[in-house]
Amino acid sequence: MKQTSGEEIVIKKALVCNLKKHQNMAKEVELTTNFDDILHDAEIKIVVELMGGLHPAKEYISDALNAGKNVVTANKDLMATFGSEFIALAAKNKCDLMYDASVVGGIPILRTLSTSYASDKISEIQGIINGTTNYILSQMGEKGLSYDEALKNDPKLGFVEADPTNDVTGKDAAYNIVILSEFAFGTKISINDFTIEGINHLQKFDIEQAQAMGYVIKLIGIAKNIAGKLFVKVAPCLLPNNAIMAHIKNKLKLCKLRVKVLAQRFLLDQVQVV
Repeated sequence: MKQTSGEEIVIKKALVCNLKKHQNMAKEVELTTNFDDILHDAEIKIVVELMGGLHPAKEYISDALNAGKNVVTANKDLMATFGSEFIALAAKNKCDLMYDASVVGGIPILRTLSTSYASDKISEIQGIINGTTNYILSQMGEKGLSYDEALKNDPKLGFVEADPTNDVTGKDAAYNIVILSEFAFGTKISINDFTIEGINHLQKFDIEQAQAMGYVIKLIGIAKNIAGKLFVKVAPCLLPNNAIMAHIKNKLKLCKLRVKVLAQRFLLDQVQVV
């Protein structure tokens, strides 16, 4: 980071709930249980939020931006719910709000949309945008496991969250598509505005029937411009065996963009960001 930015990043303070629990880090970073110790420290220029959830993360990020501090977050629930408010706060206080990692993990899809296609027209986004569900479906399809068996078949790999509810019900993917839609189409929608269906009701029989017909089941998030109106949905979909996304397995994710390049007037179909 010093090589690319010319600046050395130093972690000065960390907010924790239990000081005793993290004493092994006390020699490396100053620990505190009071966010004001970070908020009112003039030397701290960047606040990194790693808490998850909506509250008190929302209040901490709002306070940090109002105090003129730059913020980095990977909290997709928070950005999907309060993203527009945070973006306005950042602009008002001339701060940077960086949240690339809040959408589809390590795939730099937000940066791609905001830079590479800034002058173009996105007509559709679709993809496998949740790794946990993709892992479970891969286990069911390749090993013939039931849903419950696949969910419990992850003691060492750590692909499944301790509480996978948001993943398997499609809510995590829905948060992703909300943020992607805002970037691609300039819309402000909530997860209550479209249909969300997870994989928690899929059975081994469903997977077997799909395979017998030459299909693979994947949880897909879709946002598509249809005649000037936005269609958004998250649901398990049947993909033919020769489809690109049918071969994305385990924790991997993939987004496909359908882009009309305005400057050159041609259709660039299925741009993969892997």
